[in-house]
Amino acid sequence: MNARDEQGKLHHFAQSEHRAFWAWASVEFLRHTGARIEEMLEVSHHAMIQYRLPTTGEIVPLLQIAPSKTDQERVLLVSPEPADVLATIIRRVRDPRTGAIPLLSAYDYEERTWNPPAPLLFQWDRGGENSRMTGEFIRKALGDVLDIIGLTDSTGQPLAFSPHDFRRLFITDAIRSGLPPHIAQVIAGHANINTTMGYNAIYPAETIEAHRAFIARRRALRPAEEYRTPTNAEWDEFLGYFEKRKVSIGTCARAFGTPCIHEHACVRCSLLRPDPAQRARLVDIRDNLLARIDEAETEGWLGEVEGLQVSLAGAEEKLRQLDRGHGQHTVVALGIPTTCGDR
Repeated sequence: MNARDEQGKLHHFAQSEHRAFWAWASVEFLRHTGARIEEMLEVSHHAMIQYRLPTTGEIVPLLQIAPSKTDQERVLLVSPEPADVLATIIRRVRDPRTGAIPLLSAYDYEERTWNPPAPLLFQWDRGGENSRMTGEFIRKALGDVLDIIGLTDSTGQPLAFSPHDFRRLFITDAIRSGLPPHIAQVIAGHANINTTMGYNAIYPAETIEAHRAFIARRRALRPAEEYRTPTNAEWDEFLGYFEKRKVSIGTCARAFGTPCIHEHACVRCSLLRPDPAQRARLVDIRDNLLARIDEAETEGWLGEVEGLQVSLAGAEEKLRQLDRGHGQHTVVALGIPTTCGDR
């Protein structure tokens, strides 16, 4: 559908919607993954995989990022927000007749070769012929959206964003939120941590240098064996710790190697992250504590009353956390990867 505005300019609504959608999809994908635009354009339906934890059976969604500048493949954990974005993209590019995502053989401008056919997510139907998105199209779509929104800087000048800006925002936000810089380096796929810190626009340079100097001094003073490669037994002990984090009413977030200061009275502990599925169990614990407090007060066990009241306060706080939505997860259906044959 097309229409003219008051100035007589013709507007193509289908084209505008097409560009607006892919601008949104690109912004959300880039800011949640920190990927490069060339990596984003090569993501296929088969890049989304599920990993089942061998101990708990929990399914963890992962996204494989194909090698780019560093020629190193990496895997990213998919949180609910990017999972919702990926699911929306999949619904848009599926073939309405078969439900499969069309296969495309895209040209790799960096390697100067054609990639084998794959169900790429960033593709669109050009009058019956599917074509992969290009970097030029994504940049133009971002520009169109910014023109419509009319964002400006502090001086009143129009703001301009490139796809790479969202990679910088991802790294900056991750480090600002407490992610260690060397972990951000791995997620971003940087070969050198100095590159990662260069992307981080707000992390104080003096803080980084001071921390590096502290580490250097500490390593010079501490015994060399502290920095040896851990043995298999030590590594197994470390992995086993994560299996023991699961308790009856949630997950224990206590750091590895630290003792339980509450002697496993979990409802008292601020590090317990309650499981919404165990809310009924928490209610039973609270009711049981109330009954025990009444009994202790009746019998005159004042010393026991005090301890029970501490546990009761902890149980009620855990219930308030659940009521505030603490620890809840959103399940997003990503669909089962499928391919289609000749069209």
